[in-house]
Amino acid sequence: MTAKPNAAPLAERMRPTDLDELVGQERLFSSNGLLREMIESDELFSFILWGPPGVGKTTMARLIATKTNSKWISFSAVTSGIKEIKGVMAEAEAAFNFAGQRTLLFVDEIHRFNKAQQDAFLPYLEAGTIILIGATTENPSFELNAALLSRLKVFILSELTIDEVAEILRNAVNNRERGLGELELKISDDQLKLISTYASGDARTALNSLELLASVMKRRKITEPSDADIKDAVQQAILKYDKTGENHYNLISALHKSIRNSDADASLYWLARMLEAGEDPMYIARRLVRFASEDIGLAHPQALEQAVAAMQAVDLIGMPEGKLALAQIVVLMSVCPKSNAVYMAYNAAAADALNSLQHPVPFHLRNAPTKLMKDVGYGKGYKYAHNYSNAKTDMKCLPEELEGTVYYEPTERGFEGKLKSARKPQNGAD
Repeated sequence: MTAKPNAAPLAERMRPTDLDELVGQERLFSSNGLLREMIESDELFSFILWGPPGVGKTTMARLIATKTNSKWISFSAVTSGIKEIKGVMAEAEAAFNFAGQRTLLFVDEIHRFNKAQQDAFLPYLEAGTIILIGATTENPSFELNAALLSRLKVFILSELTIDEVAEILRNAVNNRERGLGELELKISDDQLKLISTYASGDARTALNSLELLASVMKRRKITEPSDADIKDAVQQAILKYDKTGENHYNLISALHKSIRNSDADASLYWLARMLEAGEDPMYIARRLVRFASEDIGLAHPQALEQAVAAMQAVDLIGMPEGKLALAQIVVLMSVCPKSNAVYMAYNAAAADALNSLQHPVPFHLRNAPTKLMKDVGYGKGYKYAHNYSNAKTDMKCLPEELEGTVYYEPTERGFEGKLKSARKPQNGAD
């Protein structure tokens, strides 16, 4: 069980060297895919490759460079500043002016550039001096300024499926020149899919795990790994999560909308995705407190109490024990009746408070702590509700200009249904 020595990591060695070797992204790179047609016709324009890690963004950019008649320059936004950008731009401008050669500039992690760095590209893009290809894992709408984004086409790359990652791994196992073929490993398709599952659609992670597995097998002098050997190499699933990135907001959105839709199972899944990936449990707890008022409200008033109690429990006992308190409140809020009547009522009242005249408080509702205030009419005509039947009067409490406005419209659901049936019009007092 010997192998040809190669210092480069397996993931680097197995980068596709031809468009036909690419796995995944069929919509863009099939025989009639837009990017493939653009490359093969050598009619390039500037664009962004946006997708999760390990789907081949850098590989695609390198293939484009080899298939077109452009000068290739690559640098990373992590280590480059405006000085480096201007130097590259001067070089590209010289190549364009004196040799008529386009420069294909690949910028990895382009979302890490600040506004000034991004603006430095604009005049060269407009002059046609460069063709810019950016790669990013972050949503360009949030991370790139509007001026730059308007000059770029955005191609969205899909996460690789388990079968696609397994295909990449099988190629690596069988490839004798660049892969692990000389080791003659006997790894089943199910085992390759297991590695793929743990990699969560990231081909680079999967290939790194496969390389580690091959090292373990070589050390143990075996050619057929057990599932336990694979789990030793992989350790645990790679949960994709970024506490400040788009995935963070997508997952909390999925949790919120699953609870709103009364789907307890989906709600538990999204909660687990966040917690097991390391999200701050107090962030989730605070969002659940908000949910209790926004989407449940008076249909089940106890939900707010329970959400606050869950937040206090998490703060008191910490993790991992606090996970169960969050799971409990998530299930409770999923199955209990829902109402956004209070939420909608407040928003309507806030809109009037912000967008209409600041109406004075009616005199009968004003505070009258001094004789002068009483003499000028403060508090005059006020009716003390407890002195009336059902503790309700016909007294008007809104400003005259808003009289008759209804903000709160209770639903029929849960406890709120009882409130609706018990509610009487303001002018229905005894």
